[in-house]
Amino acid sequence: MKQIQNQTFDEERALYGSKGILVKDCTFDGPADGESAFKESSDIEVEKCFFNLRYPFWHDQGLSVSSSEMTELCRAALWYSDHISISDSRLHGIKALRECIDVKMNGCDIISPEFGWSVHNIEMNDCDVQSEYFMMRSSELNFHDVRMQGKYSFQYIENAVFESCTFDTKDAFWHAKNIVVRNSVVKGEYLAWYSENITFENCRIIGTQPLCYCKGLKLINCEMIDADLAFERSDVEAVITTPMISIKNPLSGHISVPAVNEIIRDIEGADGVVEIQD
Repeated sequence: MKQIQNQTFDEERALYGSKGILVKDCTFDGPADGESAFKESSDIEVEKCFFNLRYPFWHDQGLSVSSSEMTELCRAALWYSDHISISDSRLHGIKALRECIDVKMNGCDIISPEFGWSVHNIEMNDCDVQSEYFMMRSSELNFHDVRMQGKYSFQYIENAVFESCTFDTKDAFWHAKNIVVRNSVVKGEYLAWYSENITFENCRIIGTQPLCYCKGLKLINCEMIDADLAFERSDVEAVITTPMISIKNPLSGHISVPAVNEIIRDIEGADGVVEIQD
């Protein structure tokens, strides 16, 4: 494998079409302000590099990035690429990951609005994220110990498992399908409206008007804090371990809860059973 080390690149397509190279301790920055440094490349390893220019990794196959930094000016860093590994790196540019396949991320710090759109098969472990519209329309997600803050996350995603995560995010999981969330904290307003086949197991759910208009909703031994007007027009099977403020018009299923201040039934067909635990 050819090695490139301790160099600075600022020209357009600086390493375009490269194959089988290790790039180490390099800087992609400078007055030429060039884009697309590694476009159409394959079998690339990047270590301890600094990226301050746009679109470095487009249409790449077989990419490993470690201990590197992509600044706020490194916009749209990874698009249309596959078989990607990113570890111990900072991704701070908008739209940092899009339309990619087979991605593994570990120990990363992500500050990137509109991150992860239309990504298929992504694993994320021990990462911190600040984003809006995070992971929209992506599929086959497997997240463990991810800490995320932002708005409108996980909308329209399919086939995902989240374990030991903390999400502080408004309007999360809207229109999501086939999702499992385990041993996690999910805080935010209007959780998972219009979702289908979503399960929360041993979770702490915090916020107003959660889990409305859902199909195939399951909650297994979950806490619900500050939860009012919950389960409106949902098909739900739930075992809740904390008192709730109010439950409104569950369409079908069974909800077990230790106490609830108000059960609202003001439409026809809201036949979901609410059982107060002894």
